[in-house]
Amino acid sequence: MEHFYTLQGEGFHQGKAAYFIRLGGCDVGCTWCDVKESWDALAHPEMEIRDLLHAVTKTKARMVVITGGEPLMHNLDSLCEALMEAGYETNIETSGSSPLSGAWNWICLSPKKFKAPLPQVIAQAHELKIIIYNKSDFAWAEQYAAQVPSHCKLYLQPEWSKANAITPLIVDYIKQHPQWELSLQIHKYIHVP
Repeated sequence: MEHFYTLQGEGFHQGKAAYFIRLGGCDVGCTWCDVKESWDALAHPEMEIRDLLHAVTKTKARMVVITGGEPLMHNLDSLCEALMEAGYETNIETSGSSPLSGAWNWICLSPKKFKAPLPQVIAQAHELKIIIYNKSDFAWAEQYAAQVPSHCKLYLQPEWSKANAITPLIVDYIKQHPQWELSLQIHKYIHVP
């Protein structure tokens, strides 16, 4: 769908320079999705891996984040192989609802209620990022926290349109459950993609 060099705005790598590759196609369909234009894979032209790699090499990026849509709807083996051979760190942001492909330095699992993540992806997550839309999402977050590996970083992130109301609830929750950390979409605050 698009690719660009910016800062990672959320989660464990927040604030780091990163090249983003956003793939078209999503079958999860979150009502509050902020990139609904990514859902239709056919609405976006295909690019050759070598052309994407060339775009990345024009920047000083060392980390490449593959996102979507739902990036695991695609087989990512060849893309990851090319990026890793060129010396890039590969990160993915996924709902985990499709089989894992590719080779990853970092897997950010952000499960959605609309389509459950696969056990294979849960077992390999480095980061669990739960979007909090309402109070019931805290209990739902704990269900997934109990399934990820013990080394997995745990993040709660307010859904952007409800951030003013939800963020104080998250702060209170984290104070009572300090295994969690707060993730904010800082790219939206500093107005970068």
